[in-house]
Amino acid sequence: MKNKDLKPAAYHDKSSRKIPIALIFTLLCGFSFYLGGLFCSDKNKLLINGITNAAHSPKEASLVSLQANPVVFPECSSDYQDYTPCTDPKGWKKYGSHRLTFMERHCPPIFERKECLVPQPKGYKTPIKWPKSKDECWYRNVPYDWINNKKSNQHWLRKEGEKFLFPGGGTMFPRGVGAYVDLMQDLIPGMKDGTVRTAIDTGCGVASWGGDLLDRGILTVSLAPRDNHEAQVQFALERGIPAILGIISTQRLPFPSSSFDMAHCSRCLIPWTEFGGIYLLEIHRILRPGGFWVLSGPPVNYKNRWRGWNTTVEEQKSDYNKLQKLLSSMCFKLYNQKDDISVWKKSSDNSCYDKLLVPDAYPPKCDDSTEPDTAWYTPLRSCLVTPSQQFKKLNLESTPKWPDRLHIAPERILTIPGGSASAFMHDDSKWKVRVKHYKTLLPALGTDKIRNVMDMNTEYGGYAAALIDDPIWVMNVVSSYGTNSLSVVYDRGLIGTYHDWCEAFSTYPRTYDLLHFDGLFTAESHRCDMKYVLLEMDRILRPNGYIIIRESNYFLNSISMIAKGMRWGCQKQNTEYTKEKEKILICQKKLLSPSNRSL
Repeated sequence: MKNKDLKPAAYHDKSSRKIPIALIFTLLCGFSFYLGGLFCSDKNKLLINGITNAAHSPKEASLVSLQANPVVFPECSSDYQDYTPCTDPKGWKKYGSHRLTFMERHCPPIFERKECLVPQPKGYKTPIKWPKSKDECWYRNVPYDWINNKKSNQHWLRKEGEKFLFPGGGTMFPRGVGAYVDLMQDLIPGMKDGTVRTAIDTGCGVASWGGDLLDRGILTVSLAPRDNHEAQVQFALERGIPAILGIISTQRLPFPSSSFDMAHCSRCLIPWTEFGGIYLLEIHRILRPGGFWVLSGPPVNYKNRWRGWNTTVEEQKSDYNKLQKLLSSMCFKLYNQKDDISVWKKSSDNSCYDKLLVPDAYPPKCDDSTEPDTAWYTPLRSCLVTPSQQFKKLNLESTPKWPDRLHIAPERILTIPGGSASAFMHDDSKWKVRVKHYKTLLPALGTDKIRNVMDMNTEYGGYAAALIDDPIWVMNVVSSYGTNSLSVVYDRGLIGTYHDWCEAFSTYPRTYDLLHFDGLFTAESHRCDMKYVLLEMDRILRPNGYIIIRESNYFLNSISMIAKGMRWGCQKQNTEYTKEKEKILICQKKLLSPSNRSL
């Protein structure tokens, strides 16, 4: 809420009764604004609990800091060891089953939030280091037997002693993921020369496909919903492979339009032809013009596969024809096909979409009121988002190849307030200097001690770009309430997601080795409770993991006080330019022993 100056007009009147009336009116307005500022809030406008503002003016604020009350957070009970607040299976019964909406994000109200530290499982060990982690992980870190019992015959994984091993099998690649991707590369030559850089895997299993592509220079977001048994995303992140909780249901995926060079579904069980093809419309939105959609599994290769799908050849033929018709209506063309893999290519020629202007055409073209990049709690619509014609290098054929695209200012930066090629280059140079300084403060950065990294409030992905030669990957997070720059991150060949830090992130506990933010509380403290943001950071950070907090000096004392209550060890450091108004806090989360437990 923005405050306004309410200054009643000063004037004299012969009637003495008008003065009290004006005075009463002014007092009522002022009191209503006071109450509005105190009580008017929505689910994202939360007060900073337990923190006292010691400053009384902007000038004083630069000299003093917030004061936080000392607090010690207990450990949650053991049944919260895999707690995902916004995708909690315990709350599924509250929501409908239509299109699996119960698996979407449903965050708890503030009075149900946990103020305790999510514990690690009994027997938890420091995760195996990359690249060995791609092939094995500790059983006790992800102790799920269901997926082992159900999928071991398909060679997803198998348990041996204290470890899970990942042989690289899958439902649609019995000869191994390597042979599967080799065939895919033969069908899509752009996977070999840097043309294809970013990909999304819907229904990712244990992310073996995304893991294999990392060795081929392709960065994949592996996507799967939270479930009671399989914990697909948790396995992926334990292996050191990028992944996020999510499902195509009734809301858009948290990515801008024209983000991915390739999308993949290997028997992901998404009903692509149902509900008017609305899930395919979402794939179309997030896929770059000229990008590829790869499908293996029903109904592809139905003539040879139908017997194993508990169906008839006639039903599978009908499904395939229906799928092909839908894809054609969305300006996809069959690009290549062999054995169990079919590849469609999204048109890079906008003239294809002229057919949508015909009355009663399906799918209809989205009207101008539909913002193509808005994707945070945004409902799916049964219309086609057509690529913008103002960008000449948005299509895959015109996009610079990897790795050149990493340091070339994308066209879409011009849509960002203050964005320009010079601003991009300045940001790129700035983060090179900053990361060099970070490595002097945190020697583990750039070594095999750190694999999964999150930049909690990126602008152009400069932090991730500066770390590109290190054995890490970065999840770039752009605020759903801030400047929408995530399209620039993807245009560079990096990955990321929208998020609102007033809520829990879409991941399991203990999934990141390093969290970094730059001025997050300066930007968001008016909306988000600092305590809950830091508790969420503790939830998703691995034991012995690190935090780099770059923040105004005004906030650091209160951050340090809350961090102490979470048993983080922290040290305040100067920035690379020793600015007094801004400092760096380097913290490490401790591996906790059993302690007092609380809900």
